[in-house]
Amino acid sequence: MSDLPAPPAGQRIGTVIIAFLIAFIADQASKWLVVNVVMQPPRIIGILPFFNLRLGYNTGISFGMFADQIEGYATSFALFKMLVTAGLIVWALRTASALERWGLALIAGGAAGNILDRYRQGGVTDFLDFFWNGWHYPTFNLADVAITVGAGLMLLAIFCPASSRS
Repeated sequence: MSDLPAPPAGQRIGTVIIAFLIAFIADQASKWLVVNVVMQPPRIIGILPFFNLRLGYNTGISFGMFADQIEGYATSFALFKMLVTAGLIVWALRTASALERWGLALIAGGAAGNILDRYRQGGVTDFLDFFWNGWHYPTFNLADVAITVGAGLMLLAIFCPASSRS
């Protein structure tokens, strides 16, 4: 990366808080709305020929993997995820790259939304269902979208370092 100085601490903190809260609040508000309003009663709602709202709960890791293996270690798994999320926030506060800061904070905010779900209900609330010709992508939520966008911003910062400063 370049030798440009990092922006003032106040600017970095503000950016991290805003990006984190955008991801966290959008995720939690959308999950509340889907569970308490849209999916009363629970059903599949067709939105587009390739997109449904379909309520589900993921007790595993990404895409429901390892659900049986982590079942007995839910608290340990949650603590590990909280430590990783805290590490992402520290990293975001220290970087001079605006793209990295936004990316890391969006990832942390999305992760925090999913951690809260696991704590409250033992699994992550998912409801976005994309499909094609009978094949369904694993159902996901806005926290997952924030994590994916954050990862994309991190990649952009790597491949376009000069444009990611400030």
